[in-house]
Amino acid sequence: MSKLWQKTTNVNELVESFTVGRDREFDRQMAAFDVLGSLAHTQMLQTIGLMSAEDLQLVQQELKAIYADIENNSFEIEDGVEDVHSQVEMLLTRRIGDAGKKIHSGRSRNDQVLVDLKLFFRSELQQVVEEVQQLFTLLIELSNKHKDVLLPGYTHLQVAMPSSFGLWFGAYAESLTDDLELLLAAYKITNKNPLGSAAGYGSSFPLNRTLTTQLLGFESLNYNVVYAQMGRGKTERIIAQALSAVAATLAKMAMDQTLYLSQNFAFVSYPENLTTGSSIMPHKKNPDVWEIMRGKCNRLQALPNDIAMMTTNLPSGYHREMQLLKELLFPAFTEIKTCLHMASFMLQHVTVKTNILDDPRYAYLFSVEEVNRQVLDGVPFRDAYKRVGLAIEEGNFNPNKTVNHTHEGSIGNLGNLEITEAMINLLKNFNFEKTADAIRELVK
Repeated sequence: MSKLWQKTTNVNELVESFTVGRDREFDRQMAAFDVLGSLAHTQMLQTIGLMSAEDLQLVQQELKAIYADIENNSFEIEDGVEDVHSQVEMLLTRRIGDAGKKIHSGRSRNDQVLVDLKLFFRSELQQVVEEVQQLFTLLIELSNKHKDVLLPGYTHLQVAMPSSFGLWFGAYAESLTDDLELLLAAYKITNKNPLGSAAGYGSSFPLNRTLTTQLLGFESLNYNVVYAQMGRGKTERIIAQALSAVAATLAKMAMDQTLYLSQNFAFVSYPENLTTGSSIMPHKKNPDVWEIMRGKCNRLQALPNDIAMMTTNLPSGYHREMQLLKELLFPAFTEIKTCLHMASFMLQHVTVKTNILDDPRYAYLFSVEEVNRQVLDGVPFRDAYKRVGLAIEEGNFNPNKTVNHTHEGSIGNLGNLEITEAMINLLKNFNFEKTADAIRELVK
């Protein structure tokens, strides 16, 4: 296998297979970002005299050609080539000669991997945020549309107090705003440039790390070169915590929908082609999408712990098991994006049932409403509570089923405008435009 670091000794094939594992598979997903890092790094090398203008022109032209191949899905890591970094450098050297051999000056594969990962994570987080935004917008729309449709609220899975579909949809919208706070924190930590930290101890070359930070659209850089390497594993763990928060919101939503679709609740329905049947029970309409989503999202909630266990008690510096973090986190991005997309798809087709609370089984939902009415009429709360409780015990409770909740965030005052404003303000803080502008300039 071709290696950038190999000199004369060949590595044992069994050792080779065990240590490389699935790394080449995941490296393919980072190929475009590896080229972006090299485009910025070589521009910086030319400014400090480590690459001539002529060599830079050759390297930049060929790197952009490789980038186009990656975008067109015509780039492959060849058999026998260790990783994406080796493949890109080999292609450059094969096509333009000695100029291609100069691109690694002033960096190690360690910080090359780090910058590739940061760029990859940044891109994936943006896609997750966009899926969250789409689901949020739909939830707010559904909340406003069904704001007057009441449904039972539960505590301990016992009928408790009146709720509404406006509240239900809006609750998950606001939950996503809190999840976005964590995604923003993860994005900010990701959006720092490690390039130039080399193997974790810097370089004797007069590197201009501020320049590569600007060229790659990072918000700032990881200043301390030792910490830049220590950040590997920590960045993944923080991202995993943000993804697990989104997953927790989706898992709870999926559980609610699974209950609400069952005949014992029957609060919602979906077109038959969005549910599945039974091999022996003709009547079944199973909520398989929501059940699979619940399972996937519950599994994602274990991700932070998986990553923590991989990195706990490692000393500073690079360690090879860092490579295994890709196997944990890369598929997680795909899973959470798929779940978010499917949640949006399903809710676009949901039908909510009206007049649910006309069913006598929900009469006790209005006990608190009746207590509060008596209190408003001047009855002390404890006396009103006892009166209503006694009426229920004696079977004489005949509630008024009107609901008048006016405070912020209640049935009659959902606060959706404020929740939406909070989401809009959060989205602005990601500043995706700055990153997009920098990448466009780099590859134009």
